[in-house]
Amino acid sequence: MILTPWQKISNTLFGGIFRERARKDLDLKKLLVQADIRVMPEVYKSTQLMSTIAVIIGCGALMALVFLPGAGLIAIYESIQDPATVMPCMDWEFWHKADINPSQPGNGCPHYTTQVFPFLWKAIVVILLGLIVPYSANKYFGNEAERKRSARAERLEKYLPYASSYTAAMSAANATPVKIFRSLAKNGEIYGDIAYDSSMVYRDMTLFGYDIITAVKLAVDRAASVWVTEFFQGMVGTLSSGGNLKLYFLNRAEHYMRENRIRLTVFLETLAMFAETYIVVAVAMPLFLIVMLVIMFWVSGAGSQISENMVYGIVMGLLPMIHVAYSLFVWLMSQENEM
Repeated sequence: MILTPWQKISNTLFGGIFRERARKDLDLKKLLVQADIRVMPEVYKSTQLMSTIAVIIGCGALMALVFLPGAGLIAIYESIQDPATVMPCMDWEFWHKADINPSQPGNGCPHYTTQVFPFLWKAIVVILLGLIVPYSANKYFGNEAERKRSARAERLEKYLPYASSYTAAMSAANATPVKIFRSLAKNGEIYGDIAYDSSMVYRDMTLFGYDIITAVKLAVDRAASVWVTEFFQGMVGTLSSGGNLKLYFLNRAEHYMRENRIRLTVFLETLAMFAETYIVVAVAMPLFLIVMLVIMFWVSGAGSQISENMVYGIVMGLLPMIHVAYSLFVWLMSQENEM
């Protein structure tokens, strides 16, 4: 994989520091393979460090912008007159016109004071920009591989039921494992990341000359999902014991399709539940709310009228927020099950 300019700079500056230690880290190498991050371990660690340093520099620039003497945000804030002294100074200038001195702050008013930025807020800014943000950035960049592996595992588990059905159909037609993996590898638009894992198995068998058992064992180490690991590990066990691979594919296809139906059933039941709550919260509740407000105003002696601002607040504020919240939640749930 061609490195990005940022990765090239990071590797040039810090690659030598991490090279030996990162290449000995077997867990990191396995994680990068499972996350499909096609860079060397030292490049990954160097990019993490470089990105963290960039965030630290950015936080330092923000702190300088806040605390810069004479020109920072705090200095500008503290140069503004305290609103509590505006009226006393105006009264003083009215009664002591002879004592006004434009060369002094506040025209020489003895009551003149400027605003003071609270020390607590200064401490919060320092802790936030000096500690929390850099630490969070380092953790975020360091967990990039883990996040990508989790996302890839979800994609694999969504496509695995259909890929297993395809392998069962191919094996029923007496196709060899090499042909099955080759056919899966050619259909990346249909089977997603499963096609990539299949292409790696096909590459190991045809290009590197591994036998089917060794190639599938390597696929077990590359698999990011528990389901895919189980699928390939079952293939290894079936082939090693001399079992019927066709029967194994049929059983796995039935099992994964059953699991997929359960997952989709749960998703549809959740959508049905939210549809019911949507009717209650977004449709019925506003009507009852307006009726209750009318009754409450009438009982309290304020008459049976609702103020115009309250109506605008409910109709143009509360109701759209409810609809947007439900729409966003349903969209997020749909994205998790999108193929």
